[in-house]
Amino acid sequence: MNDASHGKTRFRVGGMDCASCATKIENAVSRLPGITEVGISVSAGTMIVTHQGPAPSAAISKQVKALGYSVAEVGAARTAAPTAHVHEHGPNCSHDHAGHNHSHGDHAGHDHAGHNHSGHNHGDHSGHDHGAEAANVAGTGHDHFDLDDGPWWKSRKAKLTIACGAALVAAYAIGQFLPQIGHWAFLAALAVGLVPVARRAYAGAVTGTPFSIETLMTIAAVGAVFIGATEEATMVVLLFLIGELLEGVAARRARASIRGLADLVPKTALVEEGGTTREVAADTLQVGAIMLVRPGDRVAADGTIVEGSSTLDEAPVTGESVPKSKSAGDDVFAGTINTDAVLRVRVTAAAADNTIARVIKLVEEAQESKAPTERFIDSFSRYYTPAVLVVGALVAILPPLVAGGDWSEWIYKGLAILLIGCPCALVISTPAAIAAGLSAGARRGLLLKGGAVLEGMRRVTTVALDKTGTLTEGKPKVTDIIGIGLSEANVLSRAAALETGSSHPLALAILGRAKADGVPIPPATASKAIAGKGVTAKVGGEEVFLASPNAADEMAGLSAEQKARIAAFNADGKTVSVLLVDGKVAGILAMRDEPRTDSISALARLKDDGIATVMLTGDNEATARAIGKGLGINVRAGLMPDDKQRIVRELQKQGQIVAKVGDGINDAPALAAADFGIAMGGGTDVALETADAAILHGRVSDIPDMIALSRTVMGNITQNITIALGLKAVFLVTTIMGITGLWPAILADTGATVLVTANAMRLLAWRGR
Repeated sequence: MNDASHGKTRFRVGGMDCASCATKIENAVSRLPGITEVGISVSAGTMIVTHQGPAPSAAISKQVKALGYSVAEVGAARTAAPTAHVHEHGPNCSHDHAGHNHSHGDHAGHDHAGHNHSGHNHGDHSGHDHGAEAANVAGTGHDHFDLDDGPWWKSRKAKLTIACGAALVAAYAIGQFLPQIGHWAFLAALAVGLVPVARRAYAGAVTGTPFSIETLMTIAAVGAVFIGATEEATMVVLLFLIGELLEGVAARRARASIRGLADLVPKTALVEEGGTTREVAADTLQVGAIMLVRPGDRVAADGTIVEGSSTLDEAPVTGESVPKSKSAGDDVFAGTINTDAVLRVRVTAAAADNTIARVIKLVEEAQESKAPTERFIDSFSRYYTPAVLVVGALVAILPPLVAGGDWSEWIYKGLAILLIGCPCALVISTPAAIAAGLSAGARRGLLLKGGAVLEGMRRVTTVALDKTGTLTEGKPKVTDIIGIGLSEANVLSRAAALETGSSHPLALAILGRAKADGVPIPPATASKAIAGKGVTAKVGGEEVFLASPNAADEMAGLSAEQKARIAAFNADGKTVSVLLVDGKVAGILAMRDEPRTDSISALARLKDDGIATVMLTGDNEATARAIGKGLGINVRAGLMPDDKQRIVRELQKQGQIVAKVGDGINDAPALAAADFGIAMGGGTDVALETADAAILHGRVSDIPDMIALSRTVMGNITQNITIALGLKAVFLVTTIMGITGLWPAILADTGATVLVTANAMRLLAWRGR
């Protein structure tokens, strides 16, 4: 995509908090010459512009600022490798400028309760020097950067609202003491709030958005002045500004939730270099550096433990309540908390590529892609607003003309209808819920690539799962040890002595079990591998051989009883090794890749939800059947990657909506073919980029959780649309009947917007089952 003829440039836009803001900016920017596409995420506060030739940044900035938003370019939006993606959360150019009362929100997204973000680069996922970035942003944005440095009530929008409120109070006071100039005092108060709104309405109309909420507002307020309802007009404008302010606060909360993940990563790390330790900024850590993590410290980067063993609390990152014990060779994630002992960790990913940075990047990209319901409502509101204007005009004109009604009364009702017709609540109903749902999922390690996936996942009827690494742990464990003339511990100890230093999965299983059981491992000498047969060495003066059953039978001869036991283990899908000491059978070890602890309960939950399950595996029939029987799942075994794809297609032909869960490596074709491909793995190695969704933390129970999240979000969207349209319908009737006037009319819109946003924000508390 990024050839010379077509470029993509990313901007941060300050002051957007509902979808009508996005529409205005989109219309204005897409009219510029050379612009082919404009994509805007309200929840992320970003805009990606696709253009021919070099980016016309100055013209874009001019258009956006004319509408009353702040804007700053944050570099090329790459479509290449995920690591290259420039994703700034930097100094959040988000504020507002002079004529602009649209402070909407904010853009660092931090919480107004006083999250100590100090406008500093939240985790700066761009991986480049934020000094330079601060200069870049400050350079393009002039004085629009007050918003993130302080709480929401210091934003321009808040200041305008307070000024309008104060002017209204002053006008009331003047009206009491000097009634002859009361009317003019209200006009002045109205001007304080309405002039900036009218300027935005004009800028929108000139750049291709004639029917904006500001237009409706301006017509209603000016009309009210002409029929002598100046006091009400002032009140209406104040209520409108309060509503916009509340929307901004809510938009800010949604952004805070996902950016809050960035704050889990500490700002500094202790690095060991040449025998000394020094403190460095976490985002300067190089891959391969050795960092020291003390008890109580948060891990500053993704890495592998090289020395030490400790328990890590992964709850902030994975939502996993039970701390995990980890030791040399295990992976750790940035943001997790070391509880017991000092660890030395080799860094495996730079700050821009750590798990949390990738999660934030994916969630923000997901929020930039529109969900189907949102697309529908966007196109619906394109016709809805002009229709409201027409209905308002008809209500104002027809009764007096046709039925001799009172002009003043019916114009008043017509103006009220314009206010009821503001589409804000309706337009924000879907994106607010989708953004909150994506954020809530990400906090539990469930990543969904966009609203369409989040909306569609609820329709899944069949889940096809890979075996190795998905339903099972992905690495064999020693399940049985039989001592023949030796104790089990002695069998394990000698086998471990032979396997020391090997990286073969079965060797690692034996060493892991020896470590777990605390069995001493004696040194082995003169060890050698015999192809196809096993490993032999001298251990404590004895000739020890860990052999395949066939090789052991050839050398020492197995009894009928021993052969029967080995056959039984094989029937259970286990791999068997036989230990010979000085040419005699001394023990038998059986190993198998065991199911994950939550596999059985997760599959049962899917069944309860009416969803069919099937295991697709490349493993042999016996092993797969043995595991499948224990889990109670249908099995298709011995499959190549393209067989898995074929089976997914067959299921789809039978009318099933298929979700395919795998580790994303050997089942990429099946993941691509399925309606929803879900990649599952241990954080860093997940093929996040290939699938529609990803489960970061290897919990099978996250699959039914993901489907449950989709159902919850869609339920929330339905409630939101009902609230938005229901309130409007009620007020429409009461206005025409003359029961309610202009104030309640604006409350119907503002109130609905606030209710809808608050309802969507409830999703941020979603925790799964």
